[in-house]
Amino acid sequence: MNTIELHKDTSFDVNKLREQFPILNQSVNGKPLIYLDNAATNQKPLSVINSISNYYETINSNVHRGLHTLSERATEAYEASREKVREFINAKSANEIVFVRGTTEGVNLVASSFGKANINEGDEIIVTEMEHHSNLVPWQNLCREKNAVLKYIPVNDEGELILDDLENLITEKTKIISVVYISNTLGTINPVKKIIETAHRHNVPVMLDAAQAAPHLKIDVQNLDCDFLAFSGHKIYGPTGIGILYAKEKFLEDMPPYQFGGEMIKSVSYEQTVYNELPYKFEAGTPNISGAISLGAAIDFINSTGLEVIADQEKKLFDHAMNRMKEIGGIRFIGTAKEKASVISFLLEDIHPYDTGSILDNLGIAVRTGFHCTQPLIEQRFKLPGTVRASFAVYNTTEEIDIFAEGLKKVKQMLA
Repeated sequence: MNTIELHKDTSFDVNKLREQFPILNQSVNGKPLIYLDNAATNQKPLSVINSISNYYETINSNVHRGLHTLSERATEAYEASREKVREFINAKSANEIVFVRGTTEGVNLVASSFGKANINEGDEIIVTEMEHHSNLVPWQNLCREKNAVLKYIPVNDEGELILDDLENLITEKTKIISVVYISNTLGTINPVKKIIETAHRHNVPVMLDAAQAAPHLKIDVQNLDCDFLAFSGHKIYGPTGIGILYAKEKFLEDMPPYQFGGEMIKSVSYEQTVYNELPYKFEAGTPNISGAISLGAAIDFINSTGLEVIADQEKKLFDHAMNRMKEIGGIRFIGTAKEKASVISFLLEDIHPYDTGSILDNLGIAVRTGFHCTQPLIEQRFKLPGTVRASFAVYNTTEEIDIFAEGLKKVKQMLA
């Protein structure tokens, strides 16, 4: 399923872990909630929820701007979280970690700051056919503004990138390659290190959309040697509205600020402004302080649970779901790559995905339906009206998968 080395942990108790997630202990439409929409956002443990409350109850104050005790405590907690992120992805320096609202803002920051400074008329940007809109539209917009060219790495019928011609796709006009690490729609784990190595042979920097990779894989930016990487807190058991952009320090030093005012300023006169040092040059205004602090709590949760344990549980769920769904028959799987994360996109018979999703919702089962913010991939590449997507997290159980499978049988009986 993925490239993490799995270590069986017989002591793992999913029911005990579920006690940390109060939202799971409820009914929806009179049925126990079965939450299988984790690729969109996953649920939050009490440690994360409590960290938000604790900030507002005990140290609510602006960071970096005061000598009083609350400000110092808030700043210490805020920067401690930045250090946790640095360790989580093995960045060289905390200066390479910029707090943003999420992956979307991270990509927009790079497209705006790096892109506008380095992309000129006739230059080329390379993405893939499986990109999330957040890693496609900013580059489309930049190319439109600069009269540049956007090129695509194609996808085969299994949902894997066709990299045979990548060397020829890269030219002297290529200025950046931006690719998704794991597809949110197909579950495909892309060979990003190979892409980075190929790009660097041509002195082309690479950005990774790691929104789906961060909750499933151990990310080591130094080993990958990526130049930019972004992920969202709400995909790794953290809050919404917070995420990070990693960028090599040499790029951040040369890039102009993304926004202006507040924290990104070192000094101001009526005549000129001197920008702040890294990473604050890119963190204008009052940041999402509670979000950043609770992002650190989410990383603590992942570290305490263990990425290996999480990967093992997700593989167990994925394999069980695939076996149960194949037994049902009449299911077309969209995305059958050899290297996959715990995401299953599918169509049941000729039933519209919205109808499947609606009936499952009536059974208390939450799945995602539609284009999954990859409309060109689904509509143009695969010629589909959408798919149903089930995605799993460490707190899901095989019993929930069995109920999900029975729900699919009911949909089939009613509508096929």
